Amino acid sequence: MPRELVLPEGFVPAEVPDPPVEPRDSATVMLVRDGAAGMEVFLLRRVAGMAFAGGMTAFPGGSVDPRDADASVAWHGPEPRWWADRFGVEEGLARALVCAAVRETFEESGVLLAGPDATSVVSDTAPFAAARRGLVDRELSLAAFLAEAGLVVRADLLRPWANWVTPIEERRRFDTRFFLAAVPSGQHADGATSEATDAGWYRPTDALDDWKHGRRGLLPPTWTTLAELEECGSVDAAMASERTITKLVPRVVRDGGVLRIVIDGDAGYADAANQLDATPDDRVQLR
Repeated sequence: MPRELVLPEGFVPAEVPDPPVEPRDSATVMLVRDGAAGMEVFLLRRVAGMAFAGGMTAFPGGSVDPRDADASVAWHGPEPRWWADRFGVEEGLARALVCAAVRETFEESGVLLAGPDATSVVSDTAPFAAARRGLVDRELSLAAFLAEAGLVVRADLLRPWANWVTPIEERRRFDTRFFLAAVPSGQHADGATSEATDAGWYRPTDALDDWKHGRRGLLPPTWTTLAELEECGSVDAAMASERTITKLVPRVVRDGGVLRIVIDGDAGYADAANQLDATPDDRVQLR
């Protein structure tokens, strides 16, 4: 992690929950496209007053809805067992994670990774505007929406990318699986969501430059993922990346007057107290 990457003031609570909060399973999707000046990724600036990561820039995503595990969802692409092996989870959760990725992407960006059959993808999502609102309001499940619309999840359009877990110091924790997807031809990401103040397409290098100059807030998983996408250079290269998914559980350390995130392999990770300012005897086990 770069030394300039520090946590916002007040981001970590003064008292660490004991026992630690159980992380909620969630999915986030990096939507990419090839722009005139190189690959671009779709980013949202979260509403400042949100309980978690308010004001920060992020990718579309959110928590798994129990209904995302509905086995009746029509499906094309790698089966849940394949995803379970990649993310190191049981098959039911793997199905729910893929469905959550599809649902949250549609809710927050209007991009729908589904089609009438295994060989086609929706090119115009406008007819599904009412269904999108129903999904956002939790009045409609993904399974019910797809069945009524005669669509199947296109799991083959997604790629597994990473797995980050919110540090143990947080009161709101997420076990987030990161996916990559190219925007289907004819579809447009709009960012019409109440959870964001603005949204748009950015080259990873530009988003990182905005962060460097204080124009954008990035949490460590977002910063890391943008740096990885920057190295890929193109949608084809990114989609072809062979990723080994390792669960990353960062720890928070106090460095002078700032808080930093360290991950396994960083100096200080092994000795970092899970509870800020705690003695070694006070440490609690990561979950």
